[in-house]
Amino acid sequence: MDRIILHSDCNCFYASVEMLHHPELADKPLAVGGDEKERHGIVLTANYPAKRRGVKTGMALWQARQVCPDLVFVPPRMDLYIRFSRMARAIYHDYSDQVENFGLDECWLDVTKTCHLFGDHTVSIENGYRIACEISDRIKRELGITVSIGVSWNKIYAKLGSDYKKPDAIMVFDRKNYRRFVYPLPASDLLYEGSRTAKKLEKLGIRTIGNLAAMDPQILKEWFSKVGLMLSVFARGEDQTPVSEVGLEAPIKSIGNSTTTPRDLVNNEDVKLVLYLLSESVASRLKENGFIGQVEEVYVRDSELLGFHQQKKLCTPTSISEEIEKAAADLFTRLYRWDQPIRSIGIRVGDLLPETAPRQLDLFVDEGRRERLFLADRMVDRIRGRFGFYAVSRGIMAQDPYLSSLNAKADDHMIHPHSYLEHGNRSGAERLLQV
Repeated sequence: MDRIILHSDCNCFYASVEMLHHPELADKPLAVGGDEKERHGIVLTANYPAKRRGVKTGMALWQARQVCPDLVFVPPRMDLYIRFSRMARAIYHDYSDQVENFGLDECWLDVTKTCHLFGDHTVSIENGYRIACEISDRIKRELGITVSIGVSWNKIYAKLGSDYKKPDAIMVFDRKNYRRFVYPLPASDLLYEGSRTAKKLEKLGIRTIGNLAAMDPQILKEWFSKVGLMLSVFARGEDQTPVSEVGLEAPIKSIGNSTTTPRDLVNNEDVKLVLYLLSESVASRLKENGFIGQVEEVYVRDSELLGFHQQKKLCTPTSISEEIEKAAADLFTRLYRWDQPIRSIGIRVGDLLPETAPRQLDLFVDEGRRERLFLADRMVDRIRGRFGFYAVSRGIMAQDPYLSSLNAKADDHMIHPHSYLEHGNRSGAERLLQV
């Protein structure tokens, strides 16, 4: 028996929530992003009037202003969006005990066990559609925003369904119609098919999901390794990855921070200053959440908007700002060759452990000094919490007061849930290998 899976996606989530609180902006092009005057940040989301003018998620603010001169920017309020996300999930939980988050604005629901309570009291795609209609109505009535919902027998097609019609729509992909609706879609619409993979597939004549589904999985494996098998499973609608149950929500995978700087970074001294700001921010958030990290990654975007990233495993799990900065500086030195000035930079610490987790001590590491650095970080956080971010700062910040005016703790932060790829999608690829 097929499962009945829903994927619910809140339409233009951040912008929709902001329009609730700013009804005077409802008909104007609006984008949620950083500080335009400080040349900081990107478009996190935009409403439909802005999207129709060419504003896209991920655009730098100056780019968005070029395509839409009358665009209204609103600073993000993550606490507000998190509250609305929780209220939406509370509605989803009325219909299933299996609800899996995919970011703040998207969720999968497995309603196989509950859809017999609707309509003709059978487990059917039709009753899944009825649940989707009721959820859509409740979200609109109780929260004042809209959702698009996909209904299918697997998570991948359900997500394609929620993307198929926007806004405020419901799309069903079942065993009878999926070849007609899904197969003509661009292969790039599949979850986790990045732009590079899409370009490679297009060079090989694979442009649609139907093209991808028709390919021999073994050939795709030769071309793209396990990713090729995963995409074949996705295209054919054979994904069997379960939807997480209540109480088993994915833990935090990593904590990081990135920023678009007030001016381009042009040398290692500039980078070192910003890395200290970001490291303090990441270290503070790690401590707030009770984690230490074992892996660090640095991300750089240059003035031509080309991105570079590199990561490494840390010798000792840490939440100490100085250790995070030193690892970041080492990664940056190996990563970047200064072909262009740098526009934005980020740090991410992952492979997290509880800070109380036992660990192997290193004979060559001064644990006393590490303890003092940890306590110093704690004290700095307390001072800033009481007197403001600029109450205390490192001496290096005096080198460039303009650049160091960046409050990294208040800037765009990233808290990453465990990836969909880590929830068992390998099983689909391995199943194909055995065929």
